[in-house]
Amino acid sequence: MIVTVLLYSFVVFTGIQILYYLVFSSFLFHTKKKNRKSTVLPISIIICAKNEAENLEKFLPTILDQKYTDFEVILINDASSDKTAEVMKYFAKKYSKIKIITVKNIEAFWGNKKYALTLGIKAAKNEHLLFTDADCSPVSKNWIYEMSQNFHKEKTIVLGYGKYKIEKSFINLLVRFETLLTAIQYFSFSKIGSPYMAVGRNLAYQKSEFFKVKGFINHIHIKSGDDDLFIQDAANKKNTTISLSKNSFTESIAPKSFTEWFHQKRRHISTANHYKLKHKFFLGMFYISKLLFYLLAILLCMFYPSKIILSLTVLYYTLQFIVIGFSTKKLNEPRLIYFLPFLEIALLIFHFSIFITNLSSKPNHWK
Repeated sequence: MIVTVLLYSFVVFTGIQILYYLVFSSFLFHTKKKNRKSTVLPISIIICAKNEAENLEKFLPTILDQKYTDFEVILINDASSDKTAEVMKYFAKKYSKIKIITVKNIEAFWGNKKYALTLGIKAAKNEHLLFTDADCSPVSKNWIYEMSQNFHKEKTIVLGYGKYKIEKSFINLLVRFETLLTAIQYFSFSKIGSPYMAVGRNLAYQKSEFFKVKGFINHIHIKSGDDDLFIQDAANKKNTTISLSKNSFTESIAPKSFTEWFHQKRRHISTANHYKLKHKFFLGMFYISKLLFYLLAILLCMFYPSKIILSLTVLYYTLQFIVIGFSTKKLNEPRLIYFLPFLEIALLIFHFSIFITNLSSKPNHWK
């Protein structure tokens, strides 16, 4: 009797996983609408920096050297205690397109990145805004152009991809796999008309969308979520699109240790508690059904090996390899597919440990 229940449960959870990967495949068929005329939209690039002097020196030139004729760069110095201000002033002397916004800590918004970003958005002279981080660099000199070309009459929010630089380590493989899987999820959900998140490393939207939802007011008390919680408020199936051009990607340096990445992901995952109920349900069901798929497969193989279990497991992995495989090509993430089963199991354990830790203590936020 128990074995029968386990078998039926395995069939159900395997079916749920298969449905998810069929949904995830939707973004692979995305095609960018072709503009009749290649218009150059005035763009304001916004970078919020807190103690990022070294990263600004290294990566800011990749922004300033973009092949685009009409853009400004808003540099927000968010109460930095290092030489961030000096670095910003140095570049501002060389490039007239730079505008510096200095933010001082005030008691009501102590250490709140959203407050700093709001000041930067208000200072931007252009309607079309493009966001990235101080530790990011575009993968090409056509980043602004490629992202801006996704704006259309109805499409006022553009979700981009922020990848991590390839390095030879297991932690790098795991970080890049988690980033890839997250992108597959938010790109595909946007494609089917239910956008729920973005990454601040590569995101664009019109200033009017920001003020339409009164900025970050609905979650200003939550220190994280300037990207995904804003998308929760502002994005819908009509106004949101995605950018899959490889020249539109940004690249960052991945965390070097599990400890560093663990603290980073704790902040990100805690923010998901404030998502809409439907998004929390579907994201939670994806990970729960995957965990139960593995646990039940192991139990049934030990006590009740059968062709049904083998067939469903083969079907699951076949579909997963197809979707993830094409996604790695689409998002330019080589070599991940070769380690897929190991990376997936490691990521499940990693996320479960974060979940348990977050139950007992709250994560730290914006530096």
